[in-house]
Amino acid sequence: MTLRIGDAAPDFSADTTTGPIKFHEWIGEEWAFFFSHPADFTPVCTTEMCRTSQLSEQFTKRGVKAIGLSTDTVEEHVKWIDDVYDIQNTDLRFPIVADADLKIAKLYDMIHPSECETAAVRSVFIIDPDKKIRLTMTYPMSVGRNFAEILRVVDALQTGDKHKIAAPADWMPGQDVIIPPSVSDADTKVAFPQGFETLRPYLRKVKI
Repeated sequence: MTLRIGDAAPDFSADTTTGPIKFHEWIGEEWAFFFSHPADFTPVCTTEMCRTSQLSEQFTKRGVKAIGLSTDTVEEHVKWIDDVYDIQNTDLRFPIVADADLKIAKLYDMIHPSECETAAVRSVFIIDPDKKIRLTMTYPMSVGRNFAEILRVVDALQTGDKHKIAAPADWMPGQDVIIPPSVSDADTKVAFPQGFETLRPYLRKVKI
């Protein structure tokens, strides 16, 4: 199943390290950072799970819930969490989905046979409170994710939803944003009474 931006995130029920969940109910009215990793007790995955835990306050202040997945059992996840704590002194409190039968990994197209037929690649799904997929990224098994970029994209999406703007290349919070060409100058003056800069008729910048 190929999932695209704007699609409804498929719902599922699963056992996790924090108990059974129904995915949509678990998300509730917040955002979700749903990510897969190939396997427990592997080096790159260990660094990613630690980083997710270390950034828990950053996710929380953005209203984002983190949830991982690998094609292992809850029992294996729990043993690995203990190992991660021993290595990094980091307590993984977010849920990790058990998916030994690959059902959820296949539902979310996380199994790429050229990489591995039984383990998930490093997929990222940012899902909004309406349960819509807002971003997808896929990393190979050998490369860990850029968590600064994941947070940056969440900031850009949430800022765009609030102010009806677009984010330029390399945008960071506090920098100028772009007014979509579909918005007229008249409407822009109402939306942004502080003023805006017109570089071209199709490229207008504003500070919010």
